[in-house]
Amino acid sequence: MLETRSKLTPVDPVWNRITEEAEAAVQREPLMGGLVHACILHHKSLARALSYRISAKLCSNEMSMMVLREIVDEAYADEPALIEAARADLMAVYERDPACHRLLQPVLYFKGYQAMQAYRVAHWLWLKGRIDLAYFLQMRVSEIFGVDIHPAAKIGKGIMIDHAHSIVIGETAVVGDNVSMLHSVTLGGTGKEEEDRHPKIGDGVLIGAGAKVLGNIKIGHCSRIAAGSVVLEEVPPCKTVAGIPARIVGEAGCDQPAIRMDHMLARYE
Repeated sequence: MLETRSKLTPVDPVWNRITEEAEAAVQREPLMGGLVHACILHHKSLARALSYRISAKLCSNEMSMMVLREIVDEAYADEPALIEAARADLMAVYERDPACHRLLQPVLYFKGYQAMQAYRVAHWLWLKGRIDLAYFLQMRVSEIFGVDIHPAAKIGKGIMIDHAHSIVIGETAVVGDNVSMLHSVTLGGTGKEEEDRHPKIGDGVLIGAGAKVLGNIKIGHCSRIAAGSVVLEEVPPCKTVAGIPARIVGEAGCDQPAIRMDHMLARYE
């Protein structure tokens, strides 16, 4: 007697919630129906929705939406870790950004989240040796979102970039997992050297608005960089630095500053 097995459709609670929020959004504001259906409800997965959203935002007279969708779809099919990272980034934004009340919001509206997913595709292209396509995506992300991340930079998952305007991350920069940063952060070099010249950011680091971290220096895990600081020297783990140039001013104040998103210094002095 042959054993029959039912084929179960995989359940994706994150995607299910996004589609529920999308349907509710259309109910509240019917004029959003076209956008919400095109970006969310016409798709069967987060990967398909992100492919559409990224290509729709970055297409131009120079590169059609159809071609860009083929590139993103190929990247997601070849490297499932890209979608795993997209999920981790999505939850990071939802959990850490007090202005984010629905999982739908980053996918539709938040340029920090969208720019990060486009960077991940550009990085995949870079690793595949498709350098010019990677540079093209970098250019379009910079033009559309005001976020300039070199496709060779190595960035972990669970990344939250709040507001995201004027973010710059250089070619040899490395960013760990569960890092949070605000607008106008620069992870840059200090001159014209062509070798390893950009910062190495540990896991769980919180980087405040306008902070500049320059040179091939290490920022220890779970540390905090105060807004407006200029960091030129290595930062030990679990410390808070502030100033121009930045100096250690205390402990990080908690185990996970990037998750707590607490930028206040006085309470930990």
